[in-house]
Amino acid sequence: MTAPAIVRTSTAEVYDAHVMKNYARARLTLVRGSGPTVWDDAGISYLDFTSGIAVSALGHCHPHWVASVQRQAGELIHVSNLFRNPHQGELARRLVGYAGPGRVFFCNSGGEADEALLKLARLHGMRKAGGEEGKCFKVIAAKKAFHGRMFGGMSATPQDKVQRGFRPLVSGFSFGELNDVASFAALIDDATAAIIVESIQGDGGINPCTPEFLRGLRRLCDENNLLLLLDEVQCGIGRTGTFYAFEPAGVRPDAIAMAKGLGGGFPIGAIWVGERSADLFTPGTHGTTFGGTPLACAAALAVLDVIEQERLLENVTRLGAPWLVALKELAADFPAHVRDVRGRGFHIGLEMTGETGPWIEALAEGGLLAAPAGGNVVRLLPPLNVTSADLSKSVEIFRAVLSAKA
Repeated sequence: MTAPAIVRTSTAEVYDAHVMKNYARARLTLVRGSGPTVWDDAGISYLDFTSGIAVSALGHCHPHWVASVQRQAGELIHVSNLFRNPHQGELARRLVGYAGPGRVFFCNSGGEADEALLKLARLHGMRKAGGEEGKCFKVIAAKKAFHGRMFGGMSATPQDKVQRGFRPLVSGFSFGELNDVASFAALIDDATAAIIVESIQGDGGINPCTPEFLRGLRRLCDENNLLLLLDEVQCGIGRTGTFYAFEPAGVRPDAIAMAKGLGGGFPIGAIWVGERSADLFTPGTHGTTFGGTPLACAAALAVLDVIEQERLLENVTRLGAPWLVALKELAADFPAHVRDVRGRGFHIGLEMTGETGPWIEALAEGGLLAAPAGGNVVRLLPPLNVTSADLSKSVEIFRAVLSAKA
């Protein structure tokens, strides 16, 4: 069989001919990045405040991260979980240091991490029911939630754009109002095993849980022997100025899902499970071929190194507050276009008065890449090591775009 002839064509044409059309992609083709900046194939630079949707926590091509991945790629890339590898153990140790006593399971993505949480809920429910399977399996989630696109996570995501075409879904999910403890309490019955929420809803529109709400959920779970499962896939790993976004509430969940920023650009997901439930997963109950490989864990360890050595949590806290003030002042100057600004640290959403598509496109034309959320929210997710000058530039670009529309 002869190889197909090589036809020189544009990246856009190759995409149109061969790549699934399940994304509404921008017209840009990005080819290079450094720090918070990316360049397209025409050599035009952009301030990247999508960070790969909260993935590139250190910006693009951080020297320590690159060196760590290059070194590990030359030593050992993959071994299955039939064996130990030193980086996986060390990464688990360091994550336990952030989350508290417990154990860590590694996977490849946020969707897988959320799916693992939901399986953990089923196992807890079986224990709660005295070993009887299928008696206690329900999970309460929040309206506007997003917990991934696998069947369990999709079923916990009450968004028609996510669920349409895939029904019937996994049964056993009900949905309360975010920041309304009473609405969650009203859904609890003898078949309920867990509550799952994002500490800050990302895809749903940057909707933070209040500290009072998280403390109320912790109380409900304690009173009813439920697991409190927190999805920190997007808002975790330092994005809000604390390693986990729930920390200001002073609660400790039973399990945490994380991914995105953990690998700094390399695919990795994880769940931390507290001591009382860490024995629920036993050999055969859950697993993954690629989870926690030496290369993935080396990338994640490099992220933690830089967060700690460059004091990036302090950077987010120090710069995030004045940036938020500047964005709120911007909103006040353009009330016809910006309805609200919300979020914390470097996890910010501007709720617009219309659909986000035109705004996202106009911002890109002005040199700022942003992500949509919740239908009418512009999501800004700068890398954790961004500078004050970069943040000021983002406000200037946004102001110029709003002024042009005024």
